[in-house]
Amino acid sequence: MRFLLDHFKFWCCCLMMIIGLCIPTSSVLADRFSTGAAALTIVTAPTEIKISLGNTANELKFFPNRVQLVTGKKYKLLLSNSSSQKHYFTAMEFASSSWSQKVDAGNVEIKGAIQELELRPSTNAAWVLVPMKPGNYKLRCTIPGHTEAGMTGTIAVAP
Repeated sequence: MRFLLDHFKFWCCCLMMIIGLCIPTSSVLADRFSTGAAALTIVTAPTEIKISLGNTANELKFFPNRVQLVTGKKYKLLLSNSSSQKHYFTAMEFASSSWSQKVDAGNVEIKGAIQELELRPSTNAAWVLVPMKPGNYKLRCTIPGHTEAGMTGTIAVAP
């Protein structure tokens, strides 16, 4: 009986090694073998996208105001606010249809559901996420007067 157990363990270890060698490690292969679940793309490095909330001239705009993403691919949104006033990064429908891994802000890492990010003057945050549902999502700053002044945008998620 002991021999059979040792033999079984040996073959299980061999199988695990083979499976480990077959898992794609590049985002190109991960995207190719993905079936809509983010499981394979999560192990890859995220694609970084820089988004500025306002600027030093205090323009009430997102730069860029249109962000293109792909369903199931991992992203790191690098958010910055170089203006002298605070801004909100609000895209509720997008946030609720994405899997958020974390938000890094200063010395704090936030995990769980994210709905809105507030960036105070001269601050940065990084939001690591995987969009799970295609569509065009509205982005806006919900501080009174900012949306009306043009601080809006679109997050477009392709299938």
